Amino acid sequence: MSDARILIAGGGIGGLSLALTLQQIGVPFMVFESVRELAPLGVGINIQPNAVRELYDLGITKANLDDVGVVSKEWALVGLNGNDIYSEPRGLLAGYNWPQYAVHRGAFHMMLYRKLVERAGPDCVRLGHRVTGYAKTDDGSVTAFIRRADGTETEASGTLLIGADGIHSDIRARMHPDQPPINWGGAVMWRGTTKAKPIRTGSSFVGLGTHRHRVVIYPISPADPATGLATINWIAELTLDNSEGWQQSGWFRPVAIDAFIAHFADWRYDWLDVPDLLAKADIAYENPMIDRDPVPSWQDGPVALMGDAAHAMYPTGSNGASQAIIDARVLGAMLLENGVGPEALAAYDARLCRPVSELILRNRGAGPFGILNLVDERCGGVFDNIDDVIPPDERAAFMGRYKAAAGFAIAELNAAPPIIGSGARKVR
Repeated sequence: MSDARILIAGGGIGGLSLALTLQQIGVPFMVFESVRELAPLGVGINIQPNAVRELYDLGITKANLDDVGVVSKEWALVGLNGNDIYSEPRGLLAGYNWPQYAVHRGAFHMMLYRKLVERAGPDCVRLGHRVTGYAKTDDGSVTAFIRRADGTETEASGTLLIGADGIHSDIRARMHPDQPPINWGGAVMWRGTTKAKPIRTGSSFVGLGTHRHRVVIYPISPADPATGLATINWIAELTLDNSEGWQQSGWFRPVAIDAFIAHFADWRYDWLDVPDLLAKADIAYENPMIDRDPVPSWQDGPVALMGDAAHAMYPTGSNGASQAIIDARVLGAMLLENGVGPEALAAYDARLCRPVSELILRNRGAGPFGILNLVDERCGGVFDNIDDVIPPDERAAFMGRYKAAAGFAIAELNAAPPIIGSGARKVR
């Protein structure tokens, strides 16, 4: 078992979480990442309590997470007229044994990379190496085909290959050559950050507007004691006609604020001035809300998919990064139980592929933001008292069903044993 080596295609959040897990349980590995140099790219993401638990079990501390984000206190939906639709505490305040974090994606990513290099050494990640495909060998192992940043080609052999190479995964394309193209449902997101004063609890995730026209805001840093300002992550979203597909030149590109701010020009309330928040942004990006249709299996013999390569989903449930972390930990547990071979990948696939595929479709149907659909259907989005539109019990039941599907229902998560127990940390 000590000679087994796992190849990881992709050094994003999922790939690095898997590498940290493999280092923890004593399985040799190599990460191949296409970029020449890692950089703290992106804006805000949420790490749910089920994933924070796994990070703690990996030795990522509260102090580490505090350095890259802020503990979340509230999740809330607000109607277009500024009245509350639904709110609930999050993390420890909700009764979880672990907090929820809102973090800067790039800062979080780089923190995972630093931890991995500290523990396994810099040679465990090969930058400027893109895995473009694979071939299964007669002895049951796998050969990864690799293109270096300078255009030269090479190969690497391993016992297993894990495709953690994102929504445009070459591993997935090789495994499922007839997969449909990336799915765009019509929603366009403009994302950015602004220095501003936090609202409500000071660490609230707030969705404002309607299902087809909304803004999401939440802080990803503590407020500065001197100025009261925090880094506020925002997503401005509008659903368009998608009959002709995505017509822009890229999937995630910088954009001028003037290109979209008019859609939110009248969104001013006594507690939030949306156009002012957008206008003061440090930077903004445009990208379509996209996902991929589920596939029947994430495994092909000694090869498996994880993260966005397996289950790219709409970000409506704020659990894409969290699920990638869970993937890594479940895969590690299956290696402990079954050894480093295809049997472990089959057990991982059996555990996660079907329920997470259902989550993809649930998120495509608006995820927890589906309550906004109900408000639109019943009152056109305008109301004085939400209880007259959707009773409290119905709202709570709706959210409860989503949490259960996403794997972070409070009672079940608190009672669940660790995915990788403290007494079984090494593959023998």
